[in-house]
Amino acid sequence: MNIHDTKEALQQGRFDSCLKTLYVCDDCLPFRMRFLNAVTAFQEEFHAEDDTEIALFSAPGRTELGGNHTDHQGGHVLAASVSADIIAVAARRDNQEIHLKSEGMNPDFVDLSDLNPQEDEVNTSAALLRGIAAKFQELGFPVTGFDAYTASDILRGSGLSSSAAFEVLAGTICSAFFAGSQIDAVRTAQIGQYAENEYFGKPCGLMDQMACAVGGVIAIDFKSEMPEIKKISVDLQKAGYALCILDVGADHADLTAAYAGIPAEMKNIAKMFSKDKLSEITRTEFMSHLSGLRRTCGDRAVLRAMHYFADDERVGRQVQALENHDFESYLKEVSASGKSSFQYLQNVSTYASPEKQEAAFAIALCEHILDGRGAVRIHGGGFAGTIQAYVPLDFADDFKMQTESVLGVGRCHVFQIRNTGGIQLKTEQELLS
Repeated sequence: MNIHDTKEALQQGRFDSCLKTLYVCDDCLPFRMRFLNAVTAFQEEFHAEDDTEIALFSAPGRTELGGNHTDHQGGHVLAASVSADIIAVAARRDNQEIHLKSEGMNPDFVDLSDLNPQEDEVNTSAALLRGIAAKFQELGFPVTGFDAYTASDILRGSGLSSSAAFEVLAGTICSAFFAGSQIDAVRTAQIGQYAENEYFGKPCGLMDQMACAVGGVIAIDFKSEMPEIKKISVDLQKAGYALCILDVGADHADLTAAYAGIPAEMKNIAKMFSKDKLSEITRTEFMSHLSGLRRTCGDRAVLRAMHYFADDERVGRQVQALENHDFESYLKEVSASGKSSFQYLQNVSTYASPEKQEAAFAIALCEHILDGRGAVRIHGGGFAGTIQAYVPLDFADDFKMQTESVLGVGRCHVFQIRNTGGIQLKTEQELLS
């Protein structure tokens, strides 16, 4: 569809069926305007004519619901895609070039004539684009290039995985333009992970990409090389709760060592059993060697392993509770996971500056305001960033007001669970054809 027709379709509401699915909304006007603004920005950025053929894309952020720091040990995780997303307006090129402009950011340019990792692109979005194109080439789908304008409402540093959403978005564009949309969600996630590991320079796991690509609530078993995925039907509105992510206002600087220390210490425990990951040993084996493990690996490593075994099992109980529509039992497990993360995993504060414990304070504040209702826990990697709270719907506005009166305006974000992963938007007529 060209630019003129796409604008007309958006204005006439012919994308509304898709928009309602993506944003779990009744009023599509704000989302129509968001895409219309992106189309206009694309046209201005790339000096495109009204008859330029374009396509619209979206990839969601994700939130971890259960299994805090269990994925890198081959454990179980419960995750969900959320209504915050990255959108793109894109047009195919055939000259071996990718031109991508992200709202508020400097443009990215990638010359696809060389698909090898580039040293000067490490830790940049250009590296991700090159890596994704390289993997498509390897799979037999050469990427000849595209122009894209993107806009995101995924909070940076929030644990909602803006980088994974970007990877899934780029993979979805490449699949639509160069692979006849044949690349499924799991393969799209793996392509994103490959680009992040081999080109971007970050040895990430697969949880973030998988949640962004598959969509909805998913239980993931990371024990084997090919993770097993199970979709879980969850309706937060029906359960009577809002999912809130709160920005605690902490500084993210100098936390690399703190994050890296968690998998490193867990793996040190596994090595004592001549294994690579904690999932390769049983909880009984671990508990029967506590004295020696404490002497060799230290108490914190042992405590973190204790958290792993407990939270890994807890995911199964969370899944069972959701499948039984027993949301109160689910929330009890969420609270237990939060307590374990605080006491045993110890990823709520580094204690490098004891006077600054923003995440711990935000958790205490939320627990005080909720007063026994809902649940609250550290979110994602921890130490800084965000916390997660489940708030009764009839209390959500008051909760937001009270938390923001202390943490600051704009710190509390209410999200819906989105049941669709990375996607090319279609009109109702296109969906029926």
